[in-house]
Amino acid sequence: MKNIFKYPTQNTWEMLLKRPALEKKDLRNTVQDIFLKVKEDGDAALIEFAIKFDLARIDNLLVSKEEIEFAVAEVSPELKAAIDQAKENIFKFHVAQKEQSVEIETTKGVICWRESRAIEKVGLYIPGGTAPLFSTVLMLAIPAQIAGCKEVILCTPPQKDGSINPAILYTAQLCGITKIFKVGGAQAVAALTVGTESIPKVDKIFGPGNQYVTQAKQLAMEYNVAIDLPAGPSEVLVIADTNANPEFCAADLLSQAEHGTDSQVIYIATDEDVFNNTLMEINKQVAELPRNEIAKIALENSRFILMNSVEEALEMSNFYASEHLILAVENPRNYIGKITNAGSVFLGNYTPESAGDYASGTNHTLPTNGFAKNYSGVSLDSFVKKITIQEISKTGIQNIGKTIEIMAAAEGLKAHKNAVSLRLKSLENGI
Repeated sequence: MKNIFKYPTQNTWEMLLKRPALEKKDLRNTVQDIFLKVKEDGDAALIEFAIKFDLARIDNLLVSKEEIEFAVAEVSPELKAAIDQAKENIFKFHVAQKEQSVEIETTKGVICWRESRAIEKVGLYIPGGTAPLFSTVLMLAIPAQIAGCKEVILCTPPQKDGSINPAILYTAQLCGITKIFKVGGAQAVAALTVGTESIPKVDKIFGPGNQYVTQAKQLAMEYNVAIDLPAGPSEVLVIADTNANPEFCAADLLSQAEHGTDSQVIYIATDEDVFNNTLMEINKQVAELPRNEIAKIALENSRFILMNSVEEALEMSNFYASEHLILAVENPRNYIGKITNAGSVFLGNYTPESAGDYASGTNHTLPTNGFAKNYSGVSLDSFVKKITIQEISKTGIQNIGKTIEIMAAAEGLKAHKNAVSLRLKSLENGI
């Protein structure tokens, strides 16, 4: 297998851990053209793009009630039960993130607190190309529901026959979403950003996708529409010591490699036998995957690294800032404090990354491409705004008034000073 590196020095890490990427100038230009087309032609542009990119002819962008009912009947009882259990776990984890408002008296007579308000209109993008990610519906719709967002719009690419994958529709209706549109890729993000005859403009856009979707979300911010995070191609970094199970490690690496040809997996082992056995397992398991051609291309962009210690491996991991980090090591909890950059962490031999993807309860919409250095994954907080509130009594303004006056005067802001001085004067005069 290519891309094997043994004991690389730190000055080589940047080049060694380089992520695969398209030429950004061309990428941005392509997405900008899509935005302009959607802005000018609205629904007609979306129908045209469906033919061009999805090879699907769409008569009506909005999924009908009849289509939803048909899809619900199509989903097997076994899959429904699995989705229902995942929904329950994800709900439990996210509803626990609700914050109680706490009033703080910063100075006697000065009360400050913070309250949450749901973002009113949110757009959810659900990938549906080579793998229809109905699990992402759960990850986005459940916290939106808990937050109390007034309007939730879902966009997902159509299949070649113009339909939407039944599992996506079942999951959407299970989470109370009725506005579902057959639109995929950068054009879906554009529609949610600028609005069309059918699709309303939203306040914030959520959801993972390929590099075109990621670029579209970044462009959306230039139109004053917020995004959850720059979530692009999937990635995982596995750290393994002598305690690791090579068969499990290989499976975890391949679970990300099969996402797409632009996915990347990084494997760092501290034991040469475990390292070699994992490589053999990868070759064995990849041959049995239905999506093996995709996985094989992703593996070409991946790295397999032998290092001296778990501590050194974690240092490299923090440098890379992976979307998913698996610690297949002895006593993994001992290393949590050393992790500074990671989207989501999985501890021990029996915590596969796919548990977080589907049903453990944590959210799988996570920062990729190194953005784990400065972004968090999606949570309940992603769907709310925090509004600070303060109330100052007569005693309170007397207690902090002089401080405000001095600071305002020092900045040369006379009106700021006057807003306090007039109040203090009125209290001195007994008004």
